[in-house]
Amino acid sequence: MFLQKLQLKNFRNYSEASLNFSPGINVLLGQNAQGKTNLLESIYVLATARSHRTANDRELIRFGNSDADIKGLVHRRSDDLPLELELGKRGKKARVNHLEQAKLSQYIGQLNVILFSPEDLSLVKGSPTGRRRFIDMEFGQIAPRYLHDLTAYRDVLKQRNHYLKSLSMHQTNDRVYLDVLSEQLSLFGGSIIVQRQKFLTDLEKYAQELHLSITQGQEQLSFEYDSKLKDIKDRSEQELQQIMDTQLKTQYEKEIFQGTTLIGPHRDDIKFLINGKNVQTYGSQGQQRTTALSVKLAEIDVMKEQTGEYPLLLLDDVLSELDGQRQTHLLKTIQNKVQTFLTAPAMNDVARNLIKAPKIFTIEKGHVAETTANGELVLKTVTYYPQSDKQEG
Repeated sequence: MFLQKLQLKNFRNYSEASLNFSPGINVLLGQNAQGKTNLLESIYVLATARSHRTANDRELIRFGNSDADIKGLVHRRSDDLPLELELGKRGKKARVNHLEQAKLSQYIGQLNVILFSPEDLSLVKGSPTGRRRFIDMEFGQIAPRYLHDLTAYRDVLKQRNHYLKSLSMHQTNDRVYLDVLSEQLSLFGGSIIVQRQKFLTDLEKYAQELHLSITQGQEQLSFEYDSKLKDIKDRSEQELQQIMDTQLKTQYEKEIFQGTTLIGPHRDDIKFLINGKNVQTYGSQGQQRTTALSVKLAEIDVMKEQTGEYPLLLLDDVLSELDGQRQTHLLKTIQNKVQTFLTAPAMNDVARNLIKAPKIFTIEKGHVAETTANGELVLKTVTYYPQSDKQEG
């Protein structure tokens, strides 16, 4: 699949915009605060109905306006599909082929994207929260059941934590209701763990191959699902649900004292191993970055395997964070494979030599124009937004 056309209205610092893209590599050039990242963000929001930069939708709406609109025309194997996402005071409205969707979960997955930013290079050495978010965001796009179970799990977890706090403050003493909440949490928790383990197994297969290639066969990469729950390896969904329910009930006194749920997939993590050793603990910065690069690139093939089509790849200023060898491997991997949107201040030598026939947009002083790699104008201005002190990116 690829994004043929994008239209924006009152998104971030874009008043209006209309752009047509290449199915290959699209390069967005410009200095900081010109709108490159905002444009990339709009594609991500169109696909996932949420931003990777903020949880507050109000920040996505151009200063002084009450709503914003993102439209895209997606080419898939069988058809062209119009998508639209409206952001306003009353929340989001999502349309697929001009038909409004009753739930966002019915909308998500129509357009699949992988975002790779400098922050993703810290996936390995960063926090468990970031690694859980990585699984939830990427897998949630291609697995409707996972997204449903994750949403339900979070709802029950919120209720359970609230009830544990009331027990810790002696506002109630109904352990029967706590049993009910534990059973509900275990029902969704067991499903989430099984699905996460399957996703990581699929991801590991492709990441291992990529990692071996980057390291010239010297390093074997593997993953390990790290859970606070005991004895969960190679268990069925039903067995995991029972294990979680049993272990939750043994934690009651401790949980009531702390007023929070202490075990479950919301506290789990991923371990990355190179030649059997934990990269987070023992790996060099270069090994950690190579691991992160292998993981992100492996997502491309996992999404293709799961959906039958390649996703879009969004690269936000990543090249500047990689050395020449890793830049080369990244660009060779994506060439002629996936539609790519790449932001950078300028085309560097590696990119000039490896990217074949890119479509280049230069963003400067409120204008976006299609240009050559040397900055020569190809098309007149294709979009315009007045400069402001707000929401630049």
